[in-house]
Amino acid sequence: MGADIKKLKGRIRSIDSTLHLTKAMGLVASSKIRKANEAMAASKEYANGAAEIISRLAAETSCRNNPYLRKSEGSREKLIVIAGDRGLAGGYNAGIFRTLRDYPNKDIAEMIPIGKKACDRLGEGFISAETFSYEEAHSLGVRLCKEFVNGEFDKLTVICTEYVSMMSQVPRAVPIFPLEAKSSAEKSAVSFVFEPSEDEVLRSFVPDYVTALLIACVRESFASEVSARRVAMDSAGKNAKQMIDDLQLEYNRARQSMITQEITEIVAGAGAN
Repeated sequence: MGADIKKLKGRIRSIDSTLHLTKAMGLVASSKIRKANEAMAASKEYANGAAEIISRLAAETSCRNNPYLRKSEGSREKLIVIAGDRGLAGGYNAGIFRTLRDYPNKDIAEMIPIGKKACDRLGEGFISAETFSYEEAHSLGVRLCKEFVNGEFDKLTVICTEYVSMMSQVPRAVPIFPLEAKSSAEKSAVSFVFEPSEDEVLRSFVPDYVTALLIACVRESFASEVSARRVAMDSAGKNAKQMIDDLQLEYNRARQSMITQEITEIVAGAGAN
């Protein structure tokens, strides 16, 4: 009986230690959520504006032969995989790697990981998603644009996470290259004048567009990560509290049983004398 009580006390202390850890991690995640959401909103707004310009240019007949619009039957693909810097974020990282596992071309694609968990699994890349900078995004974007124009690969896709709400984050695959041209029926009714020409503007603007898209994907993924971690830590904290309550009740019953047994033995011993 004494051994059982000692074991229960040890389990309670262990779970209480875990509870303090989940509280601390939850507080850290909470402190990052507002800043992460603001960065996500700003980057998405800029990326959406850039995407509108690209879409408008790609619909022009003068851009029909632009290298960024070329269609290829080749299977050479590059995948940018954005995962978290840490674990304990619910299904956040698992969702990214499950999406990668189910991606049709993953076995022959070249991987470019962003985030510590992606780098650990896939090899060298951009170590931190949280601190991924504009300079890093621009350098990567310019390099990928140059390689695509030179015909070094046929397709570029980003596997990242869409922030739906605090409680919901959805992994997705975002195509970048080749750019998709709208049909004439889908063209904007607003008239634009591009100088010196639509084709030249498209060529010069695509690296900035890719940079904006990369930044937006990373910022949205990081906002998803910290939100998922906050929810996971809240859930883990509630479970730990419930386990402590259950173990405390079991401990009290065992202690009561031991005291009752000791009293019974004392009374029995006194009666025998």
